[in-house]
Amino acid sequence: MVAPPDDDALRALSLHHSHTGSPALAGVSLGVGEGEILAVCGPRGSGKTTLLRCLSGQTVPDEGEVWFNGSPVHTLTALRRERLRRERFGWIGPEPSLVPELTVWENAALPLLLRGTPHRQARAAALEWLEHLDISAHANRRPHALTQPQRQRTATARALIAVPSVVFADEPTATLHRADRALVLRTLLAAARSHRITVVLASHDPEVTALADRTVTLLDGRRTDTPEAADAEGQAECSLSV
Repeated sequence: MVAPPDDDALRALSLHHSHTGSPALAGVSLGVGEGEILAVCGPRGSGKTTLLRCLSGQTVPDEGEVWFNGSPVHTLTALRRERLRRERFGWIGPEPSLVPELTVWENAALPLLLRGTPHRQARAAALEWLEHLDISAHANRRPHALTQPQRQRTATARALIAVPSVVFADEPTATLHRADRALVLRTLLAAARSHRITVVLASHDPEVTALADRTVTLLDGRRTDTPEAADAEGQAECSLSV
């Protein structure tokens, strides 16, 4: 097995994957450069979530290859893929999935605490990110006491606190109103620009995907944008809607 001959931070080669016999990805290939914000757009059921799960090592594709910084992800053991996700990747989903027994700041600091970062240092870092997301006043509350937008902001802080190499954002603003959506996106994109974090952002909302450097479009598990459009940053347009 030979690494792809390019400088992409992430590379997918001919990914195929099915859920209970129903195809979710059918030969998807793409590359994402270091520090690039790539939007994956398409209607619900087009394969966006499956693609992000394969790229992040949460799901092993039935066929095809996934590479991160020149190393294969698809051949790693489950334990090594978990370690990769914990140490190098961040994830924001449509639902925050916070730990109910932990406070807001502990949830935000969880990636640092799992690495053995001193308690005081982890808390200070969490409070800084929570401040960016206008939720630091709730740092000592538990998730059940928060609104849905507040929980999503906490999940965003958790994804960014360790300054990962890649953040995978799967419909991160799908449940948010305009003001909360703007805050989450502004914080995510500002962090990506300032720290050169690669972002793979899946959304069916054209207003969200328009913020990316480049867009690829999925429909029924296949890319529908042309090779010429895929190679030209910012030229592919997301014209699909729910």
